[in-house]
Amino acid sequence: MAMKHFKAYTPSRRNMTVSTFEEVTKKSPEKSLLAKKKKNAGRNSYGRITVRHQGGGNRQKYRIIDFKRNKDDMTATVLGIEYDPNRSANIALIEYEDGTKAYIIAPLGLTDGDKVVSGQKVDIKPGNCMPIESIPVGTMIHNIELNPGQGAKMVRSAGQSAQLMAKEGKYAHVRLPSGEMRLVQVRCRATIGSIGNTDHENVKLGKAGRKRHMGIRPTVRGSVMNPVDHPHGGGEGKAPVGRPGPLTPWGKPALGYKTRKKHKQSDKFIVKRRK
Repeated sequence: MAMKHFKAYTPSRRNMTVSTFEEVTKKSPEKSLLAKKKKNAGRNSYGRITVRHQGGGNRQKYRIIDFKRNKDDMTATVLGIEYDPNRSANIALIEYEDGTKAYIIAPLGLTDGDKVVSGQKVDIKPGNCMPIESIPVGTMIHNIELNPGQGAKMVRSAGQSAQLMAKEGKYAHVRLPSGEMRLVQVRCRATIGSIGNTDHENVKLGKAGRKRHMGIRPTVRGSVMNPVDHPHGGGEGKAPVGRPGPLTPWGKPALGYKTRKKHKQSDKFIVKRRK
């Protein structure tokens, strides 16, 4: 997908880029697959801010995505590729032979009129879904389940794909986009191919307003606050952090501090860390 650049007739336009949305073929969403999306602006039931930097933004509806793909051996036709405001990847509207419609994450190369199917033994082509035990080693996959029948949890963002490296017993070795090597049960399902909208990572917002449209409010640096508000605050002029390392507003280590639990239950499934 190409990027659109603007002439620099304002300072923000100089650095602003937008997607040309060449992959998108359908403009309006399927109403039967929409759900309400409630906004809380980062506030709890008492109206107090519990999550900072949230609020505002454009009004959105949630698109109900079929992450389970459990209608086996029933061919579906792609009706169109749509933009989804809730995720970086585009989505594809498909219609099964029985007339049921569903949304799936749109893989790279999927276009209107293409056929997709899920099942135990189906063709190895982008958009088809099957258990990992049926997928040849070396295939690029996405939408990977962590537990059989649970629905896809891993590799769901734009331009990403994982690679099936090996199969051994009831587990498969999958290399994730981060570089982490992980064991996944071979009964778990995955979708063939890479996810589309590959140029999403090259989008430059260019101006603060585009961030506000996304529902993200401004972030104030701790170094410009007072000592009562932040551990980095205070001092005459531009002062350094004044601590062994940077901290959050609540005094916890930040910027590089590992927050993963020391003995997490899923550690046994990680063969090689991403770092």
